[in-house]
Amino acid sequence: MAFFNDLTQKAKDVAAVAADKAKDAAELTKLSVAVAGEQREIDKNYRTIGEWFVNEYEGEIPDAVRDMVEAVAASKAKIAELEAAKAALKDSVAAIVEESAEKACPICGAKADSKFCPQCGAPMNS
Repeated sequence: MAFFNDLTQKAKDVAAVAADKAKDAAELTKLSVAVAGEQREIDKNYRTIGEWFVNEYEGEIPDAVRDMVEAVAASKAKIAELEAAKAALKDSVAAIVEESAEKACPICGAKADSKFCPQCGAPMNS
């Protein structure tokens, strides 16, 4: 009966890790979509700046365009924030994957992802 309890617990653990990975993947996709949205906003603002500038002025940026330049700078700052959040989430996902791959030795407690403990040589629980 203990075997089935252990098997059930391991299945629950695997399901929990899979759910966390799926949630993290969805978050990464959400951040990528947000970055793409900000990039489109930058492109739109640059296009507007360029069209206006070419039609009206050559050689200097007048005050009327400064709002667009500031909007582009704000979008670039937002992209930097989103990329930082994306990198942090990727690091978190990598840590979860690395952590779930390691097992604790039943004899000495050392952590490893092999079939035998590198410290004492005991078989690792699968």
